[in-house]
Amino acid sequence: MENVYEQFFFLKHYGGWSFVEAYNLPIGLRDWFVNKLIEHLEMESEARNNSSSGKAQTLSAANQPQRPRGAGNK
Repeated sequence: MENVYEQFFFLKHYGGWSFVEAYNLPIGLRDWFVNKLIEHLEMESEARNNSSSGKAQTLSAANQPQRPRGAGNK
């Protein structure tokens, strides 16, 4: 049960979710959001570490942001 509370805290603290929003998510969807948030925070941390160490990061086909599925062209 403590793991569930940790997920709620994580989504609330780092993701800006309310407790009720996190609580009402189906378990699989909540896990997906937690995992995506972890990936995002790790990528931010890596980028911050690379920038502070003087390593330049160049966008390529391998590391460029992906357009979400279903997002139309504007």
